[in-house]
Amino acid sequence: MFIKKEDLFLQSSAKLGWSIFLSLAFYFMSALAHANCEGCLCPGDPCNLCPLPAVENAPINPNEPELCAKIREKVPPTSAQPGSNEYFPNLDKSIAVCMREGGDVIRNRQRNSEFSARFYCKSPQK
Repeated sequence: MFIKKEDLFLQSSAKLGWSIFLSLAFYFMSALAHANCEGCLCPGDPCNLCPLPAVENAPINPNEPELCAKIREKVPPTSAQPGSNEYFPNLDKSIAVCMREGGDVIRNRQRNSEFSARFYCKSPQK
């Protein structure tokens, strides 16, 4: 009926050790995934992507491709929130302009602070 102090100490030590082990394992797995990032949605924006649709008051990248400027010219930036009725026509038009100009549309399923848009346009390679 009674639990010895030694047993409690061993149980809590084992739980603590297991928690530390799992934490370190997940940390190293995520670090490897981050280091082995391939494609355009990697840190540093290696492909120089344009968010679709363009958003009002968003800073313009000084090194942006000509395609981004063409998209903003043909489809004015919007203040509509994703999912609203005003958002979808702008998204559709932006995607159409991107593809018409030879760009590729990339869907972003795992948004983060660097890539917050749902879709991006990648300029064609020259």
